[in-house]
Amino acid sequence: MTSTPSRQLAAAIERWPIAGSFTISRGAKTEAVTVVAEVSQSGLTGRGECVPYPRYGETPEATLAALLAMQEPLSRGLDRTGLQAAMPPGAARNALDCALLDLEAKTAGQRAWTLLGRPAPRPCTTAFTISLGTPEAMAAATAKAAHRPLLKIKLGGVGDVARIAAVRKAAPESELIVDANEAWTPDNLEQNLKACAGAGVTLVEQPLPAGKDEALARIKRPIAVCADESVHDRASLADLRGRYDAVNIKLDKTGGLTEALAMADAAQALGFEIMIGCMVATSLAMAPAMLLAPQARFVDLDGPLLLARDRDGGLRYDGSLVYPPEAALWG
Repeated sequence: MTSTPSRQLAAAIERWPIAGSFTISRGAKTEAVTVVAEVSQSGLTGRGECVPYPRYGETPEATLAALLAMQEPLSRGLDRTGLQAAMPPGAARNALDCALLDLEAKTAGQRAWTLLGRPAPRPCTTAFTISLGTPEAMAAATAKAAHRPLLKIKLGGVGDVARIAAVRKAAPESELIVDANEAWTPDNLEQNLKACAGAGVTLVEQPLPAGKDEALARIKRPIAVCADESVHDRASLADLRGRYDAVNIKLDKTGGLTEALAMADAAQALGFEIMIGCMVATSLAMAPAMLLAPQARFVDLDGPLLLARDRDGGLRYDGSLVYPPEAALWG
């Protein structure tokens, strides 16, 4: 009787400079801090990358510690199914979930989507993000990206009517989606939605703070509204009905691809449109999310495009067209 080779876990914090800076309503940053998990067995290694998010009380150091604490359970045979109960949703579980799936694919000699019985991802158009700034600064940044078919505009509350007008003038042909990152209030909600509708915006993401978004159910929404900070995993979907038309699924929120795929199915069953989102990170973090793209109305996987450089062997981007990962990167 032969025993199953044990699995070894390694994890590390990585820092990736951003090209310029990335600014949203909660502040600006000049580097992406990620945590990478590696699970090795029988000479093969699976990898997963996550981005700890202060908005949810996460830090790189705590995420790293949470990952390393899983060495013993992994050596005892913990798999992706058991992982869902062993760790809470969040960045740490995402990195480990994706690393385990990558290892499964390498061990089986199959692509991850084949193992999961999912359609193979195809090249798709990703949004390109315009950071928050003055109307003039945002118009200048937008003009440089006006050739891209889909732009995601970061807004910040006061002055957003002027910002969206300036952006639309600078990119008259691009499809626009906007992300307020919880910066609007019930008092300016209808005015800002009207301005977005007038500018031909397709979707508004998380206009009000999570937990304080009741006003969305009391108004006639002129355009689709997407939940981001208000939605994390399947358990948070039911409360969104009547307030939101779409949900932004991010692997760092769901705690990995395993839950994200189940959440996408559940969200569609409830009538929500799907948006696939990301944090600013390398292609290793984007690659698993590509498996969700066939179900998505909007794909926002531009993280590597915002970095000064991506990791070696990263995803192929041809303008705004992003291609599925090669097996050497992930899955």
